[in-house]
Amino acid sequence: MLKIGIFGVGHLGKIHLSQLVTMKDVEVVGFFDPSDANAKSIADLYNIPRYNSAEDLILAVDAIDIVAPTTLHFNLCELAIRNGKHIFVEKPMTNTIEEAKTLVKLVEEANIKFQVGHVERFNPAFIALKGYQLNPMFIEVHRLAEFNPRGTDVSVILDLMIHDIDIILSIVKSTISRISASGVAVMSDTPDIANVRIEFHNGCVANLTSSRISLKKMRKMRFFQKDAYIGIDFLDKKSEIIKLKTPEDEGLFTLDIETNSGKKTIAIDNPEVKQTNAIRMELEMFRDAILHNTPVAVTAVDGLQAVDVAHQILHKINKTLAESQTAR
Repeated sequence: MLKIGIFGVGHLGKIHLSQLVTMKDVEVVGFFDPSDANAKSIADLYNIPRYNSAEDLILAVDAIDIVAPTTLHFNLCELAIRNGKHIFVEKPMTNTIEEAKTLVKLVEEANIKFQVGHVERFNPAFIALKGYQLNPMFIEVHRLAEFNPRGTDVSVILDLMIHDIDIILSIVKSTISRISASGVAVMSDTPDIANVRIEFHNGCVANLTSSRISLKKMRKMRFFQKDAYIGIDFLDKKSEIIKLKTPEDEGLFTLDIETNSGKKTIAIDNPEVKQTNAIRMELEMFRDAILHNTPVAVTAVDGLQAVDVAHQILHKINKTLAESQTAR
């Protein structure tokens, strides 16, 4: 039985808790949250003790689930690592690059499992493409959300775009050659809208747009590669592949198109998307990694790389804003 403690029982923390309490081989020992309102709501729903000391909760468990504000991630992770506890921490892994680098070093030195909560890796629409060869040369991403004060302690880059940064870094097997970015703060003190261009040494280019002040929600990613277009709708949980037909594509819907080089046959594939709970799946993989000594899904190094790119983007945005103000 894996004894686990949860840090932060706000909106997302409650979702994590609802999954953990019904999970096989898991015992939720307690939670830590400075908010009396959050604590009361948990007391009304579950018979789980509230700890008034973060260290006491860490000492009482085998593993911790950190769903607290990003600014608290590093201190909680460091304390848990030094006490030999396994860690699941929500994205972004840390608030700064220096904190992320320190955690990677501590994790490498400790005999623990450390998983970062990049939940879109477990989105059923993305999982449906696991058997397909993804080798994009151009990527177009739109992640739009309605304004919600929750999450505005960090920029839209660390709040929303980091989901797509992580997915792209997991797919494109190349290093970054150049980043250009622009963004603006509208409702908060940090950028709420941003557009980013990431260029890779293998020639792939990713164009990302994120906004948390949109009138509608959208979470779409499109891959363009040789002979194929792949679309993922993370919000509606749908995927599609449009490609030049091959002998293996018998049974798919096809369409003949006349081109300058002759007739081409297009095959359209809509992979089966199994409706699964992404949060439950990532937490189950964390549990299994501990109980069966298997690899975690998203490592501390993965978390560092996403934070690193996110901060490079923020640096570019701040530099662009400074230059524009100087030019006035």
